[in-house]
Amino acid sequence: MTPTARRKLGDFGESHARRFLEDRGYMFVAANWTCGAGELDLVMRHGDELVIVEIKTRRGEEMGRAEEAITPRKAARLLATAEWFLAEHPAIGDPIWRVDLIALTLDGAGRLCRTSHIVNAIHAG
Repeated sequence: MTPTARRKLGDFGESHARRFLEDRGYMFVAANWTCGAGELDLVMRHGDELVIVEIKTRRGEEMGRAEEAITPRKAARLLATAEWFLAEHPAIGDPIWRVDLIALTLDGAGRLCRTSHIVNAIHAG
C-alpha cells in the first residue's frame, strides 16, 4: 500500500470513528495529537471520563483482524502518550481516563463492513 493510500485509509478510519463516537454521546477533544512518546488518534470525553481512542482500519482480514493490531509495545507507547497528553493539558484536570479501540474492517470494494468498539482495550500494569 502506498503512503498516500495508507493515509487515505487512516483518514477514513479516523473520520468514521469520530462520527461513530459522537453519535453515542462522546465529545471531541483532540485528533492526531503528537509528542515525543507517540501519537493519539483521537481524544474524546464521555461523561466525566477522558477517552484515548486508538483506531485501526483494515481492508479485509487476510493479514489479521484490526483488533489484533495492538502489540504490547504499542500499548505501552499509547499509555505513555496519554500520560504526556494529560501533563501538557492541565486545564483538563485529573480525570479518570481509559484507552478504547475502534477497529474498522472494509471489504474489497472499500465499503465499511464492520465497526468494533472495545472499551478499556488497554490496561496499565
